[in-house]
Amino acid sequence: MHQSVKKLRARELGLAFEGEAGPSNAITDVPGVLVGYSTIIEGVGALRQGHGPVRTGVTAILPRGRDKAMKPVWAGFHALNGNGEVTGVQWIKHAGHFYGPICITNTHSVGAVHEAVTSWMIEHHAEDYRAKHVWALPVVGETYDGTLNDINGLHVRPHHARAAIESAANGRIAEGNVGGGTGMVAYEFKGGTGTASQVVRLDGEDFTVGVLVQANHGLRDWFTVLGAPVGRHLTADRLRSTEQGSIIVVIATDIPMLPHQLERVAQRGAIGIGRHGTPGGNNSGDMFLAFSTANQITRDEFIDARRQMECIPDEWFDPIYLATVRAVDEAIVNAMLAAEDMETLKPAGKVCRAIDPAALVGVLARYGRMA
Repeated sequence: MHQSVKKLRARELGLAFEGEAGPSNAITDVPGVLVGYSTIIEGVGALRQGHGPVRTGVTAILPRGRDKAMKPVWAGFHALNGNGEVTGVQWIKHAGHFYGPICITNTHSVGAVHEAVTSWMIEHHAEDYRAKHVWALPVVGETYDGTLNDINGLHVRPHHARAAIESAANGRIAEGNVGGGTGMVAYEFKGGTGTASQVVRLDGEDFTVGVLVQANHGLRDWFTVLGAPVGRHLTADRLRSTEQGSIIVVIATDIPMLPHQLERVAQRGAIGIGRHGTPGGNNSGDMFLAFSTANQITRDEFIDARRQMECIPDEWFDPIYLATVRAVDEAIVNAMLAAEDMETLKPAGKVCRAIDPAALVGVLARYGRMA
């Protein structure tokens, strides 16, 4: 870990990210959205006899907080490159909604987390599950952390996911080596969990677009920040010659939208990650989920009665698309700035370095990209 510079976020360092951020500059600026983590860091040293250091975890996003009433969350999904998994998206693509938390973990832990979310939903909405024909289709995403974590040890268990859900809170949230982002690598620097938000004014009213990323993608040569080719200047401690990671992007908003509009917002997440230079590599699962907390109705109202859905016109979406791109762009940099060095498992003995904030500022200042 670089000790010479305090771990500041991108805007605190003076990076010239555009747009107005929310009060916490986080996905939790969207009213009602909570985020929690379970972080597992155990053991030191290289991989031995099939077991090695554990650096992994679970990130939980609760779109409707701990509301006891079952309410659909309106959503849209997009995959730029499909080398990965987000469960539940087939129904999102067909029906435009989901229920329950969103969780993100490592590739080999999707099953354990899926079980945990299912059990939490059954308990949290006990009356619905006991008396009615209700089934759970949890949304669980993943990225591969096998470079830094003993992923084959299956160390994430259902109780870790439950702990992430139970710990979920609002306000400013942790970034970097936390939750599902604990063992992730971005542009051959230490990656992880990052977040950001943008305020959007529509029809005289302020709304929020908030983003959370699990950044585990990209090669150093590609890495661009605010248009400056940072990766070409910060060339030390390279780890790879080909991409072998992924990124999950969750986009939240309180703007009233229909599912087809949310799918279009999810598509703009790909432009956000593209600002850093990734083309969406063959070995990368680049997946984007957008949801709106507006239009709250109960499940019973949803299935038993006619409903009215408030939505904004498609012609109003340009500033929303721009806010989405900006928030994704900034969230990835926040993830990398918050991260800390971590020893590699595969190959053993190297160190995945966190980006040096002073070096990053030096490059951006050279290109006139400081605020």
